[in-house]
Formats: sequence, structure tokens, C-alpha cells
Amino acid sequence: MDSIVLLGEILMINLVLSGDNAMVIAMASKNLPEKHRKLAVWWGAAGAVALRCVLTFAAVLLLQIPYIQAGGGILLLWIAFKLLLEEEDEVTVRDEGSSVWRSIRTILLADFVMSLDNVLAIAGVAKGDLALIVIGIMLSIPIVVWGSGIIVSWLHRFPILVYIGAFILAHTAGDMLLQDAKFGLVISFFLPSYHTFLPIALGIIVILTGAFRKRLVSAS
Repeated sequence: MDSIVLLGEILMINLVLSGDNAMVIAMASKNLPEKHRKLAVWWGAAGAVALRCVLTFAAVLLLQIPYIQAGGGILLLWIAFKLLLEEEDEVTVRDEGSSVWRSIRTILLADFVMSLDNVLAIAGVAKGDLALIVIGIMLSIPIVVWGSGIIVSWLHRFPILVYIGAFILAHTAGDMLLQDAKFGLVISFFLPSYHTFLPIALGIIVILTGAFRKRLVSAS
């Protein structure tokens, strides 16, 4: 009975925390042709699961390294901005292969940055039970693949969702900056009353900068 309850908790964690991963996969693959998009989604999801397996055993050690989460947050900010500025044009046949692997690289990089919270949450709920941890990681596969497929269709129907996705990624980056044991203290020292607004501020900055940059490109 306890195992069933723990599995339910792990499933809920996956539903909540895998959303960012699904968003990255969707945004990175949305401009690819259908057959290559599916390839990028599956490879990206498989890579995400593999990374989580590795991070499950390395998470505690990684989090003891000063500024590791802050570095990941800065990297995720760059990824959010990069995905926002991607060209809307469809990929040409000549560039299809390189674009697929470029999308997969972006997905894996972002997944590496964002998978720590998922891994730590699952490991905490599972209380060291390796079988439950493995099941929790496996449960994330259909959630990420299915979720990214739905988000891709939404991104094509409602382009404004690209900006919302970039905001979500930038907000996650801000949370990582605040959660870093060292960097979070620095931010709270200089911004004692407003540091909790950092994730929202970063999201707004990424959206405004991306929109301004796109306007400059379209005007030239």
C-alpha cells in the first residue's frame, strides 16, 4: 500500500516537473519536418531519461559544488533566449540532418540543466528505494513524449505560446539561481525584499529582448 502511495506521489511530481522538459523539446523541434520532428522528440526524450538515470546517482554530489545551480540557471536563460529567436522558416532539405541533431543537442543540454529538480524530488519521495526511483524515471518517458507532441501542435496554432514557453524556461532559470546555496545568498543580500521576484523579472526580460530582437531582424 505504501508503495502505491509513493508511486502516486512520484507520478504527480513527474506531471508537474516534466512540463519544462516537454516545453523545451517542443520549442526545439517545432520547425522541423514531421518525420524529423518525431526523431528529435524521441531522441530528446530518451536522452532526458538517460540523463536522469545518471543524475540520480550524481545529484547529491553535484549540488555540493558551489554555484552549480547558478551556472545551470544562466545556461537555461541562454537556451530560452535562443529558442525564442529561432527562425520561423521551415528547414530546407539540405539542412534537415544538421537541424535535427542541432535540435537534439539543444534538448539534451536543457534537459541536463532542468533534470536535477525532478531527480531530487523523486529520490526524496522514494526514500532511497532504487526500484521506485527507476519506475519514477520510466514514468517520465510517456509524459515528456506525449506532452511535447501536444505542445508542438499548440505552438503552430498559437505562436504566442512560444513567448510563454520562453517565459517558463527563464522563470525556471531564475528559480535555479535563487536555489543555489551560494548565489542565492548573494541575491537575497543585495535584494532582501525583492529577490523572490527575480524569476518573473528574468522571464519578462527574455520576452521583451526577444521581441525587440525579432522586430529588428524583420525590419532589416
